[in-house]
Amino acid sequence: MPERPRPPRKPRAALPDRHVLYQKAVQAPDTDIDFVDSRFRRLRGRTAARLREDFCGTALTCCEWVRRRRTNTAVGLDLHQPTLDWGQRHNIAKLIPHAAARLKLLRRDVLRPGPGARGMDAILAMNFSWWTFRTRRDLLAYFRAVRRSLVRDGAFVLDIYGGYEAQAEVRERTQIGGKQRGFTYIWDEELFEPITQRTRCHIDFKLRDGRRMNRAFAYDWRLWSIPETRDVLADAGFKRTIVYWEGEDGKGGGDGAFRPATRGECCASFIAYIVALK
Repeated sequence: MPERPRPPRKPRAALPDRHVLYQKAVQAPDTDIDFVDSRFRRLRGRTAARLREDFCGTALTCCEWVRRRRTNTAVGLDLHQPTLDWGQRHNIAKLIPHAAARLKLLRRDVLRPGPGARGMDAILAMNFSWWTFRTRRDLLAYFRAVRRSLVRDGAFVLDIYGGYEAQAEVRERTQIGGKQRGFTYIWDEELFEPITQRTRCHIDFKLRDGRRMNRAFAYDWRLWSIPETRDVLADAGFKRTIVYWEGEDGKGGGDGAFRPATRGECCASFIAYIVALK
């Protein structure tokens, strides 16, 4: 008896764009801009207008800034042109024309920002991107370049993470969205070397159909501590630095509220902001 012909296999959907997954899993531009806006106003007694985002990637945070007020302008600096192009097509193109006109992306080294990237009220270095500088000399050069790019009463805002798990080779899984429509974000710290504080990490994504995007993003960083960072900022000429520590939610996690602090809890992991004033 002849075999029945098998129905053709349904083609599998194409893998989602890694930048889309990253923005959903890692970034919270509204939270970052809320923090920058409120802290700048409280510390400087005025509203910030000109913002620069270093290592801006897809410029999602820049887009959030120019949406806030019609007087806001933003400049994004990054060395990777394909990522800047992606941000232009997928993020900036969705802004209303008046907002898009107030945002400029520049393929430049943050050590040499150049024309159009100075005279800033606020400069941001988020998602620990500044950890790409693995020597004190290079980090000091970067912080000095930032200070020169700020107005007299400007502010530099950066985030930092730590805790004893930051010095462990661990894999951490986080479910993003519902199980039916979401995906799993996997942070893999595959190397930590204690003499140099070098850490090598990457991001994997596991999709709901079981497929994986391994090493969607990879990082080769130095793990900088808060006191080290503040010392380098002081040597770069910043007059004052403030650490904003996240409160506890009573269940072992953070509550999303960052307040000035001089002491923090000994915990497995933390994320904090540092604000440096010129």
